[in-house]
Amino acid sequence: MEFDVMTRATTWDHVATLARRTEAAGFSGMLFTEGHQVPWMNITAAALAAPSLHFSTGIAIAFARSPMITAEIAWELAQNTRGKFRLGLGSQVKAHITRRYASPFDKPAPQMKDYVQAVKACLRAFRREGPLQHDGPYYKLSLLPEQWTPARHDYEDVKVDISAVGPIMVRVAGEVADGVHVHPMHSMPYIRNRLLPGLAEGAARAGRDPAAIDKIIPVIVAAGDTPEERATPIREAKTTLAFYGATPNYAFQFDDLGHHGLREQLRDCLRTGDSARSEALITEEILDQFAIVARWDDVADRMIERYRGIASRLVIYLASHWREVDPRILERWGEVARAVRQAG
Repeated sequence: MEFDVMTRATTWDHVATLARRTEAAGFSGMLFTEGHQVPWMNITAAALAAPSLHFSTGIAIAFARSPMITAEIAWELAQNTRGKFRLGLGSQVKAHITRRYASPFDKPAPQMKDYVQAVKACLRAFRREGPLQHDGPYYKLSLLPEQWTPARHDYEDVKVDISAVGPIMVRVAGEVADGVHVHPMHSMPYIRNRLLPGLAEGAARAGRDPAAIDKIIPVIVAAGDTPEERATPIREAKTTLAFYGATPNYAFQFDDLGHHGLREQLRDCLRTGDSARSEALITEEILDQFAIVARWDDVADRMIERYRGIASRLVIYLASHWREVDPRILERWGEVARAVRQAG
């Protein structure tokens, strides 16, 4: 298993410094989310600063961009990172796509399937495997003169991944994607009973081997050698689970585990701003099902035990604080990263 760190876009100087520290600590790569900034320029700055790292978007917003633009960006990043880039795409929610990006949004799973197929059609055309031709229900592409076609290079096998939680999108991932970004709110019963069977069903539709689909899994971890040291990351983990768990897109996992009615309680807390109650609702049992709480020396073993044979890449999720506050914590995470990578 590879071991990455998740980050958001920031200034170029900052991300270059972070990339050098991440590389020195022993991580495999960096995964960039797309929030208030696009990720592309930050990936470029990070790749120039730390060329041994691998880079991915986890995720870039698909429907806000033309498939051709997305394919061109991925092609250029693959070339200039010497094949150390993979494209991760997500659908976002309707309000953001239509009202923030002024782009069309229909049924997200079939639209994502068509989008991925359109991006891959562009990539095939860039490889000169044939003329550009994609005639899908949402995206139609048929014009790419040679003078407008990106130059070929040595790293043309660009991986295209998508994020998926619900059963329809999971099947789409199995059918058309090279990898799936698992949501950070996940339990192992969800992965075994919902994700893996759904990927296999989708792969069977396309005559694919489900084992060839990479699983990229962010992990919520609260690490510390004393209860006092673990207190802050535990609180952050509970806040994260309460936030995600208040929405039906993710909270069906609570019902799967027998925590009926928890989503409604968390939703009420979110609406009223009662963070103390929402934190209390995430009990130790629930925290253990969705996160890893451990002493530093036990974190790697816990992650290996939980994800070996399933994950292609693990990603440390709650990573926004220690990168900037305490270099010693970064080194502890580096020890975890090296142990996970050596375990294979």
